[in-house]
Amino acid sequence: MRTIEGIPVSPGIAVGKVTVWKNDLILPPLRRIPASRVEKEIEKFSGALQRAEKKILETRDSVTSTVGKKYGEIFSVHLLLLKDHRLHESTVKYIRKERMNAKYAFHLSLQNVLNLFGRPGEELFEERKRDILDVADRVFSYLANSGEKTSYDYEVIIAAHDLSPSQTANLDPRRIIGIATEIGSETSHTAIMAKALEIPAVVGCGELTELLKEEQTVVLDGFGGKVIMDPTPSVIKKSKARQTEFLKKKKSFFLMKRVASQTKDGVSISLLANIALPEEANTALKYGAQGVGLYRTEYLFMNREDVPGEEEQYHSYQKVVQAMKKKPVIIRTLDIGGDKFVSHFEKPRELNPLMGLRAVRFCLGNPEIFRTQIRAILRAGAAGNMKILLPMISTLDEVWRTKEIISGVVKDLSKKKKSFSELPVGIMIEVPSAALLAESFAKETDFFSIGTNDLIQYTMAVDRVNEKISYLYQPFHPAILLLLKNTVEQALQAGIEVSICGESASIPEMVLFLVGLGLTRFSMTSSMIPEVKQIVRSIFFEKARAAAQEAITFPTHGTAFRFLHNVLKGKHANT
Repeated sequence: MRTIEGIPVSPGIAVGKVTVWKNDLILPPLRRIPASRVEKEIEKFSGALQRAEKKILETRDSVTSTVGKKYGEIFSVHLLLLKDHRLHESTVKYIRKERMNAKYAFHLSLQNVLNLFGRPGEELFEERKRDILDVADRVFSYLANSGEKTSYDYEVIIAAHDLSPSQTANLDPRRIIGIATEIGSETSHTAIMAKALEIPAVVGCGELTELLKEEQTVVLDGFGGKVIMDPTPSVIKKSKARQTEFLKKKKSFFLMKRVASQTKDGVSISLLANIALPEEANTALKYGAQGVGLYRTEYLFMNREDVPGEEEQYHSYQKVVQAMKKKPVIIRTLDIGGDKFVSHFEKPRELNPLMGLRAVRFCLGNPEIFRTQIRAILRAGAAGNMKILLPMISTLDEVWRTKEIISGVVKDLSKKKKSFSELPVGIMIEVPSAALLAESFAKETDFFSIGTNDLIQYTMAVDRVNEKISYLYQPFHPAILLLLKNTVEQALQAGIEVSICGESASIPEMVLFLVGLGLTRFSMTSSMIPEVKQIVRSIFFEKARAAAQEAITFPTHGTAFRFLHNVLKGKHANT
């Protein structure tokens, strides 16, 4: 049994046989055709193009309605490639003059077009290669009079280097029970479509297709980001039980949506959603979110060759505000760098990017990009209840400089008589310096949002994606609990809102601890809201407060966790 680590992007567990897709521009066999077959071959090629065009248009419309216009536009690029006159003319020329079969001629033409985008390994070349592969797959399938093999008459888990937009959009969720890819991120098209189709998915799995064999049994863990090869009967049994439990919880979320989010002794706890796409706002409401606690804006800057303009950003942000109506929307300014890369920004290579030019540091170093985003946010804010969140704040100087930029944008918008709203400005507490100086930061900001993912990483000096030292990623380490305590207490004393938006927001024991500190706003993945609501409704605020005070006295992560776990399970005097 071997485990392949990756990035979890769509929750759920899948147990079954794997099918390995190895996409590449592989040269099809050359067949010389007689002169009498030339025109028939050209006609066959033209027919394949027409069928491919029709299918691309259908897919674009389907994806636009399911996920949004931005991702539907991926297929507009495919249409442009398909209708490129050079592609058509070159293929016809090869067929007519060289008497090549259409498939071979089309491949050569595709390769010629691809070469216009640079050399293998270069970013633009690789991006266009994915698009061209997608177009090629469609045309090849029609030339061979076969459909695209994206549906099966049995359940399978797909393993691939990457899935093209077309492949992902045409997956049948009744048969495709899991997706694993070698590359990708939380905002890749595979991740987005997997979430939309509610198929468990893990991306960034390295040499996946080299390690897996066709029809090999695997367990795909969309919660922990793992693919387990040749699982033991015991692991299979446990995994199936986890998936059954997950599906039961999904069915019960409609009932949970109707009940109040409050402790047994009546303390209200707001449960909000973390989202990365405008279209996820509706999913958040479906799960009963009371607002958006973290709207990540990086997705708009990724998987493209240009920087989004003010109008594009404005309409994207406005869409979320309008969907949430009067519910709060906390929008985080651009957070790139570290483990989040955007192709069109030329950044110097850094020895330690997680400690380098990222998040607010990048924005302050690129004021025009920052001003454009702030303008779009302030304008969108006029449509509802929006707040601005600044990521990775380390010093008060960063807060002051950001406020100056926002103030300048406000004056400019006023001067030009644009409709906008002056919005509350808060900071993410994810660097130890910010948590330790929470009292000072509380005087300069309107609210705090605690990002536990980075707070743990920077406090414990642990790379959270490095499996060799993953044991040091400890949410209940005494240092973490003390930083959380100080942050929440200073915010409450200053009379400003404080929430948590890291992954720890959905850990039952952490919910107990933070409620005990007095924190009443949690933000998490939408699908976790019903489960966290059940936890909230199972505890007494006063008992949680006593448990939190005792938890910080334990010397290790393990002892603190076990204590809080026992309190939750009713195995401790605090209950």
